[in-house]
Amino acid sequence: MKAEKFKSPFKGRSLLNWIDWSKEEIRQILDWALLVKKQAHRGEVHSRFLGKTIALIFEKRSTRTRSSFETAFGEEGGHPVFMSTDDIQLGEKESVEDTARVLGRMFSAIEFRGFKQEHVELLAKYSGVPVINGLTDDFHPTQVLADIMTLYEVFGHLEGLTLCFCGDGRNNMARSLMLICSKFGINFSIFAPKELSPDEQIIKICEPFAKASGAKITISDKIDIVKGADCLYTDVWASMGEEALKEERTKLLTPFQVNKSLMELTGKKDAVFLHCLPAIKGQEVTADVFEGPQSKVWDQAENRKHTIKAIMLALI
Repeated sequence: MKAEKFKSPFKGRSLLNWIDWSKEEIRQILDWALLVKKQAHRGEVHSRFLGKTIALIFEKRSTRTRSSFETAFGEEGGHPVFMSTDDIQLGEKESVEDTARVLGRMFSAIEFRGFKQEHVELLAKYSGVPVINGLTDDFHPTQVLADIMTLYEVFGHLEGLTLCFCGDGRNNMARSLMLICSKFGINFSIFAPKELSPDEQIIKICEPFAKASGAKITISDKIDIVKGADCLYTDVWASMGEEALKEERTKLLTPFQVNKSLMELTGKKDAVFLHCLPAIKGQEVTADVFEGPQSKVWDQAENRKHTIKAIMLALI
């Protein structure tokens, strides 16, 4: 996989969510992620982004996303440029469309981590270069690729597994997991209060994919839904921008906490725990589960870097 021999059929394409990507296309990027991880662990050094630049736009703070993009791009000889909302005029003095056209003239690609899905879509429409969604309120595509990579490493396959998301069923993680699980034939369930059930639009988007792959989508506020799950997944109860709702969400979501008894209720001793991080131990997950042998959160966090490198190799 040397730079001069690496050919991607996805060059020039953007990743805004996984809706328009086929299972086979996503699988190709997953295979590349597994490869670049092996290369990294062998200590191989490549320069596949030599002479390339990427603009990293961050409206929301980040540890894993920023670290993954900067280190993966820099280690391959490229030059990442970090831009917070204090650094550029995005949507303020300058429209998103105009910012896109300027950055497209100067960079090989753009990453956007922020609030509005509309903004990442406008960047892709007007920049003329590949745009990668590092997180919006609607989708988090780079995270869920790392998630299924972790599941593949643990179980050796994806089709037929069952992943249960516990907590806020409307958030970007629940939506993105439903989407990618539907593509890969992973049974997907949401254990959430009715008030925080996913919207009908994302269910309608995912149903045809699930039908094609044989995956089942189940949503319930009854605890028995976790029975048979190979993986329990959770996220913070109040997402970025929703901090004012923390007390209300805590009362609503406490019964949906991932704890030892919930892990045991899966009925599977080899069931694993995943979390996109950062975690608030003692709230959405107890410390004994988070730090316990079933937790794969650190493998999952490392895989953010390898999957993001693979995505950038594919698109750039």
